Amino acid sequence: MDRTAQLTSRAAQHPVAYDPPPAPTALHVRAGRVLEENWTGASTVPSRSLYPHQWSWDSAFIAIGLRHLSPLRAQTELETLLAAQWEDGRIPHIVFNPSVPLDAYFPSPDFWRSSTAGRAAGAPRTVQTSGIVQPPVHALAAWLVHRADPGLSRARGFLTRVHPRLAAWHRYLLHRRDLGGGGLASVVHPWEQGMDNSPCWDAPLSRVTPAPSRSFRRADLAHGAPEDRPTDLDYGRYVRLATDYRDAGYADDGGGFAVEDPAFNALLIASEHALARIAAELGAPGTARHARAERLTTALVDRLWDAPTGMFLCRDLGSGALVPERSVSGLVPLLLPGLPHDIVQTLVRTLHGPHFGLGATTRLPPSYDLLGEAFDPHRYWRGPAWFNTSWLLERGLRTHGEEQSADALREAVLDIADASGFAEYVDPYTGEPCGALGFGWTAALALDLLHSRPGHDVSPTGVETFEMSDKGGDRA
Repeated sequence: MDRTAQLTSRAAQHPVAYDPPPAPTALHVRAGRVLEENWTGASTVPSRSLYPHQWSWDSAFIAIGLRHLSPLRAQTELETLLAAQWEDGRIPHIVFNPSVPLDAYFPSPDFWRSSTAGRAAGAPRTVQTSGIVQPPVHALAAWLVHRADPGLSRARGFLTRVHPRLAAWHRYLLHRRDLGGGGLASVVHPWEQGMDNSPCWDAPLSRVTPAPSRSFRRADLAHGAPEDRPTDLDYGRYVRLATDYRDAGYADDGGGFAVEDPAFNALLIASEHALARIAAELGAPGTARHARAERLTTALVDRLWDAPTGMFLCRDLGSGALVPERSVSGLVPLLLPGLPHDIVQTLVRTLHGPHFGLGATTRLPPSYDLLGEAFDPHRYWRGPAWFNTSWLLERGLRTHGEEQSADALREAVLDIADASGFAEYVDPYTGEPCGALGFGWTAALALDLLHSRPGHDVSPTGVETFEMSDKGGDRA
């Protein structure tokens, strides 16, 4: 059976919750081929060349797309990641494949030393991981994967098995990572927020003494253009922070870098709503979770909303001040159904205004302020457009009834993902591909949008509108 037939057969075996296209389109098949080629047997690598292991939030986004090809494989993707969870509840940002050579990626397992340096925090002994985390998209992904084939999910006990791990993950973030005392989770390394090289980190990182360049070897420069990647100075600071965190036994005391980030916390809130739905599916009340999500939304507004800039900003806990940089992270809270109406309207204006230019000068939202001094259309998270943030904002716009804008963004994601060869990220003006090609979450999220028809009410949290949009219903 050829690859196209395999993908078509797999989709037919596991019908999806959204009505699929009448037949697999060319884009559907090409996106499916990327996910097939990046599949390792138990999980999906973001990129065969640049990222040869399993990444935490990548796998969550990938599972959201995989559910349209194979709900079973999407469940396996999340189960493989959660099997590497630490006893303190953290989900590590990398789960290392032992068959990959150590020099294929840096920092490698021998840098993190998870089984020894992480022993006090309960790092697993049977698998090597990093010691930091990434944004908590996982409960949201688990709920969407369940909804793709509830019958299969129930038969396998999928939610029953992942629910305690997801609950422990949220407890870790809400208790161990509330470093500012205001109810929000903090990141202790730029890599944890996922937008590694954002200008939002420049001020907090300026206090960090970089590790000597001779103390590490960057594998990323062998696979990506140096002008698109973080500088050696920034990388030296990343290595210093990670080294200090490791040598402190991965204890969460803030160290030399602690930031409250709006996107990280918005995804935590969205996943709290999803975890409430998972609890309800398992027969437990979800009202406490929804109430907690509402309290976190209030805390997010109180601590990170900045009316003069018209968006959410990061808070540097080292200085106590908001970081005066406009990043796409500050727009991601548009996801949340509980945001005050005036804030929603302001975020929409900011998204379409001169700083992000959506629909005017850009088709996909840039990762950083078009008018900012640090803007670079090609350098990692300092200006390029990314497909995961575009997917999140498309869902946010649709959640708040901005259908025309959501439809245009959906069309742009599908067009540019396909035309770019499912690039890791693109120039926000031209769509020129940057970074790796055949990137996992780009293919997965394009596939998800392809299966989500314009005009259907779609809430990323599953709080209100999935009951209406899951036309297929339960197939138990």
